[in-house]
Amino acid sequence: MLDAAEYRIPSMRHRVSPEEWQARIDLAACYRLVDLYHMSDLIANHVSVRVPGEDTFLINPYGMLYEEISASSLIKIDYDGNVVLKPEFPGTDYGVNRAGFVIHSAIHKAKHDIACVAHTHTWPGMAVSTLECGLLPNTQTSMRFAHISYHDFSGVVLDLSEQERLVRDLGDNNAMILRNHGLLTVGTTIPECFNALHRLELSCKTQIAAMSCNSPMIKVPDEVVEKTWLNYQPQTRRPFGLLDWPALLRKLDRIDPSYRD
Repeated sequence: MLDAAEYRIPSMRHRVSPEEWQARIDLAACYRLVDLYHMSDLIANHVSVRVPGEDTFLINPYGMLYEEISASSLIKIDYDGNVVLKPEFPGTDYGVNRAGFVIHSAIHKAKHDIACVAHTHTWPGMAVSTLECGLLPNTQTSMRFAHISYHDFSGVVLDLSEQERLVRDLGDNNAMILRNHGLLTVGTTIPECFNALHRLELSCKTQIAAMSCNSPMIKVPDEVVEKTWLNYQPQTRRPFGLLDWPALLRKLDRIDPSYRD
């Protein structure tokens, strides 16, 4: 068993393009942020990003905690799950989780405008995923997801035959609740995808908190919900993540800049 000091993954910087290296830094940062904001589940779940200019994407090695992920630790695979580039892991041989490959490759392969895909198993997300009512537009934040997609549960996502249904159910939305399972968000950039995930998680938390009060909730008129939803759409505002991402990176750099390694 190697201790933390001995577990150093050799840098991949010299083995990839500058564009891929930047994508690796941002993706590693996203993993650290998911953990920092209490949305990780030990070694489970995934955040992936398309490698610029390639039909490949980066994903976490199955066996590392989110707090350990660095730019050099990410594995590059193609849409068929073949490993294209893999780091040298001291003392072990991590691979890619099958369920993560099935879910993420389905979206990357079908939607070329999507760069990043995030999937979580948080308690608020899983709780809302079990509710027949789904996510309620009961706060300004949750109204951003008034048109959220849903995907019915059919077991652990291991079968490639489910990929078509995943893509169809997501449609043109940037967020989807996997019923009896968890949350999924997508974005044209990593910052955009993380922003959606953070806000969707917050929406689920506030809904569970409000429902737990056992008191009638105020229903916002449908036309107000729709108007608020429109205010969150790309044609009415700057891209999500544009302002907050640099600040989030500064936060990570103050805490632990090793995600850049």
